[in-house]
Amino acid sequence: MRYEGSIYRPPSEAWSLIIQATIGCSHNKCSFCSMYKDKKFRIRKTEEILDDIKEARMYYKSIKRVFLADGDALMIKTTELLRILQFIKEWIPECERVGIYASPKSIMLKTSEELKLLREAGLGIAYLGLESGSDEILRRINKGADSEEIVKAGLRIKDSGILLSVTLISGLGGAKLWKEHALESANAISRMKPDYLGLLTLMVEPGTKLYDEVSKGEFELLTPQQVALETIELLKNIDAEGCVFRSNHASNYLSLKGTLNKDREMLIKQLNEAIEGQVDFRDEFLRGL
Repeated sequence: MRYEGSIYRPPSEAWSLIIQATIGCSHNKCSFCSMYKDKKFRIRKTEEILDDIKEARMYYKSIKRVFLADGDALMIKTTELLRILQFIKEWIPECERVGIYASPKSIMLKTSEELKLLREAGLGIAYLGLESGSDEILRRINKGADSEEIVKAGLRIKDSGILLSVTLISGLGGAKLWKEHALESANAISRMKPDYLGLLTLMVEPGTKLYDEVSKGEFELLTPQQVALETIELLKNIDAEGCVFRSNHASNYLSLKGTLNKDREMLIKQLNEAIEGQVDFRDEFLRGL
């Protein structure tokens, strides 16, 4: 297996075989993100990817899931992705699901028909970073797409039959825009109605533009209690029946899990208990990406 640099994957892909189909991120300009900064985006040659799948087959008797890294592997041409997916079927017949990171741009570069072909070939889930539903926040973090574009991309994934997992980042609006972040994000999620919603909490990494903004006092971070209040506002306003909700990433101050909309009140109760001091927030030194 050949890997270049640090490898990142969603928490739910912890036990998956990671195949590095692309190197780096196609956008790589978000102000909060320190990932892939040591890499220039490129798509690996298909033959190299197939060789890695062959090698993995030699080492592992059972591979239930495969994740195609790095950031935005959906940028690979559909013809080549279909080759890769078909190869996985042939060499890893017990594989139950193939996952991939996707961006609004890479999704919209694919036609609805192409996405359906990818789903039929075995692409089971796409991970899409919304980060925030607020256009003002998306502009400030240099996301490269507005909320309407991201929602449209998410709906295209859903229409294809591929499972959609969306990520939000708590605290991304800072002290000034926390409520807008919560309400506009709830609106975007309610429109997309993803199969999964993952909530991470903002961590400011040295070397990022956001780190400089915090250092200069231009961006005020939320306290754990304020993050909890923001999450309550988010949950109160989301309508996404059947969406599996997780806020159990290492970056989160509080571990939460449930299914919307039925577990809304239970999740809000847990958040209020933490605010009232009945449950401890995770210590800052224990948080991680």
